Amino acid sequence: MRRFLNPDRLEAVALVLILLIVAGTAGWASFSHVHDWTMRHVPDGTPDAFGWANAVLSDLVPVACLLDIRRRRRHRQPIGYPVFLMLAFASFSLAAQLAVADASPSGWLLSALPAIAFMALTKLVFSGSSRPAPTPTPAGESVDAEPVDLPTTPAPVFTQPTPAPTSPVVPVRSALVSSVIQTPRNGHIVSEVTR
Repeated sequence: MRRFLNPDRLEAVALVLILLIVAGTAGWASFSHVHDWTMRHVPDGTPDAFGWANAVLSDLVPVACLLDIRRRRRHRQPIGYPVFLMLAFASFSLAAQLAVADASPSGWLLSALPAIAFMALTKLVFSGSSRPAPTPTPAGESVDAEPVDLPTTPAPVFTQPTPAPTSPVVPVRSALVSSVIQTPRNGHIVSEVTR
């Protein structure tokens, strides 16, 4: 029970709860601004659901992109496209926030604050360490092992090279030398070549 109540886990749970509260309130304000801005600029007779669809897209696509960026980084894949999408949809959401605001710096800030807070906290939560630091386990308690990523391709197997087959050594006889005769003469061995 103690390992579930450690400070890191409690802080993580508190952070997620705060994010959910901010997401709910910022979502309500941001979705309303995007909906109102969309409905001001569409032809008459466009269903109200179209405004809400734009609101959902503009605020949730950046969150999905951030999750995809984390996944791609873990797998060492390029992140250019999800970064582009995240910036495009976040810019659209901020443009909607500013468009419905009073034309003053304080109006723009107050109108954009919910979207900025939601994006900032989302980035904070999703950019943290993906693996928590290991905590020491008291003796006698079981340890839950983290899964290990194993390579999907087998490692090369090195074997000793087999020697080339050898053939018996056959003496080569030159056509010029037919034999060498060694004979003792005066206490010395003398070699003579015969043809």
